[in-house]
Amino acid sequence: MAAKRILVTGADGFIGSHLTEALVRAGYTVRAFVYYNSFGHRGWLDDSPAEILGDLDVFAGDIRDPNGVREAVRGCDTVLHLAALIGIPFSYHSPDAYVDTNIKGTLNVLQAVRDLGVTRLVHTSTSEVYGTAQSVPITEDHPLQGQSPYAATKIAADQLALSFHRSFETPVAILRPFNTYGPRQSARAVLPTIITQLLSGQSMLELGSVAPTRDFNYVGDTVEAFLKAAETDGGAIIGDVVNIGSNFEISIGAAAQVIAEVIGVEAEIVSQDQRIRPPDSEVERLWADNARARERLGWEPAHGGPEGFRRGVAKTIEWYRQPENLMRFDAGRYHV
Repeated sequence: MAAKRILVTGADGFIGSHLTEALVRAGYTVRAFVYYNSFGHRGWLDDSPAEILGDLDVFAGDIRDPNGVREAVRGCDTVLHLAALIGIPFSYHSPDAYVDTNIKGTLNVLQAVRDLGVTRLVHTSTSEVYGTAQSVPITEDHPLQGQSPYAATKIAADQLALSFHRSFETPVAILRPFNTYGPRQSARAVLPTIITQLLSGQSMLELGSVAPTRDFNYVGDTVEAFLKAAETDGGAIIGDVVNIGSNFEISIGAAAQVIAEVIGVEAEIVSQDQRIRPPDSEVERLWADNARARERLGWEPAHGGPEGFRRGVAKTIEWYRQPENLMRFDAGRYHV
């Protein structure tokens, strides 16, 4: 495995940092593409164990810059492309940033992969590209509907990736994770919002809409899917899309109750207007059909179903409960 060099874009982020650590532990030679900043911060990788960082080749750059992307890709056999802007509310007032990062950034990766002869590119999609479910569980053949600027840019990036495969035989596979959660996730996501408010002692839980359902996937399961995508015979997934979900849906309100039960508190939910998406932009229902992941990747979630969700939530709460972790999050402020 050490002879196989893997580039992870977005390695400084929530999922990317977990994935980067898992790849190093699995014996791969890993180059971690992190967002350049003048402080030299490497995002969540700064919290990685010293033995992980010592084995990492860290490349600081900007996914929007084709020259830097090309240099990062050079010499790598496999690229796992996770770099993206993902906050939906932020996409309402700054859509240009999403076009530049999610579409142009993906184009830069595709061009570099094609020109430099990379043997596999795994591109990261999102369940938001489906919009509100028209049928459930959602298969990979479900129609696509951009209900936010974020979702629209991810649809465009996915289609660009598939077009390179069809036009140039670029070895692209697309993983489409449903709502990943776990340690290190930003408080702009709903489960960390709930957890940090309750752990901070708030009895009035401030949320947006609580009726929409989601298919929550523990981060360890999402990472395992990427590992399998990097290892599996290419013919099984190249040129295709694979859902990564737990095949279990739960409403935001019900998820909040599970979290409160695990923490051991009672909470009253208060809906705030600023946290509610525009009606036609809210994705009301997401529930993954993960049959293709089981068949093509040999992957299935270790945290599926109600019991698995509760276990994943317990692990997540335990991480946020640590004072050094909880202090990173301002539970009293709405994070866009």
